[in-house]
Amino acid sequence: MSNISRLCLLISGLLVFQSSAFSQFSLGIKITGIKNDKGVIMLQLLDSLEQVAGQEKGAIGDGISEMRINNIASGSYAVRYFQDVNLNGELDKNKLGIPVEGYGFSNNAYGMFGPKPFRDWLFRIEGDTSLILKIKY
Repeated sequence: MSNISRLCLLISGLLVFQSSAFSQFSLGIKITGIKNDKGVIMLQLLDSLEQVAGQEKGAIGDGISEMRINNIASGSYAVRYFQDVNLNGELDKNKLGIPVEGYGFSNNAYGMFGPKPFRDWLFRIEGDTSLILKIKY
């Protein structure tokens, strides 16, 4: 094999690797079961180290909120969200620390007293992905 053939093979291999290594995908999220259309849904996309990788604010209509996060690299992610009824940017809780606004997690990972461990929230993105989640009150 000539040096030129080897170089062409190497370059084409690098181009294939580059296109797959730097692929960017989108995540569509549909949240259902919202009790009313007040406020907005505040959503965070977290990477596998629990660092915020993206945020969205979604309008509510007919008990549903839909949003999309673009330019996500392949990997493991989690979602957490809440209905910000009074638009104060916080999940409101009562005196016992129990949420008074709806909230949720990817994989609908609810535990008895709070969320399940973070590892239970994780899902993989390997291409354009869609989630359907149900809010909890």
